[in-house]
Amino acid sequence: MDLFSHSWTALRAAVAALPDAHFAQRSGCVGWLVRDLVCHLIIDAQDVLITLVTPARTEPTRDAVTYWEVGATPPTGDDPLDALVVRLAAAYEEPRLLTFHLDDVGSAAGRAARLADPELRVATRDVVLTAGDYLSAYVLEWTLHHLDLVAHLPDVAGPPREGLARSRGMLERIAKTAFPASFSDVDALLIGTGRRTPTAAERAELGALADRLPFVLG
Repeated sequence: MDLFSHSWTALRAAVAALPDAHFAQRSGCVGWLVRDLVCHLIIDAQDVLITLVTPARTEPTRDAVTYWEVGATPPTGDDPLDALVVRLAAAYEEPRLLTFHLDDVGSAAGRAARLADPELRVATRDVVLTAGDYLSAYVLEWTLHHLDLVAHLPDVAGPPREGLARSRGMLERIAKTAFPASFSDVDALLIGTGRRTPTAAERAELGALADRLPFVLG
């Protein structure tokens, strides 16, 4: 629960500190500018709020790792929902409106997470899991999107190392194998989720795992 708050606070702080010009830069999400990514974060924050007030009566069907649907095809930016985010982001017109909305809804999501009973069963996307597992899953979401935010903005602070380490561990559990110890947490996450193509030397280190990449999370 604490790591959710730490990762989310760091991501929101990074967005809040962006100069206006950065919102028109590319993000690490294919087809999205930084402003589009920030708009997606607003939607994510709304999802957190909705899920935490949607209790379930049945036993959990997923945990923080199995929450994720795993595909093998990286997004192209052509998905209708991805295109909708681009249109929504453009409607804000000014970066300050985006940052205001993210701060408003994002702060509320952070407060709701701190107040949540980790054993509470919640329902989302036709699955049931504990609030603790749901928020743990979102550590991976925040960390990956923080990497997306800074992908072409080297002057912006990246995600906390605790979030990177936890996210790498979660990805390795999803993959059911470890990435090479020589890989940094950032490289393991970028390569593992298809955000970066491994070099020839990295493919050699990955061995048989290279043929299973990427693990596209949704």
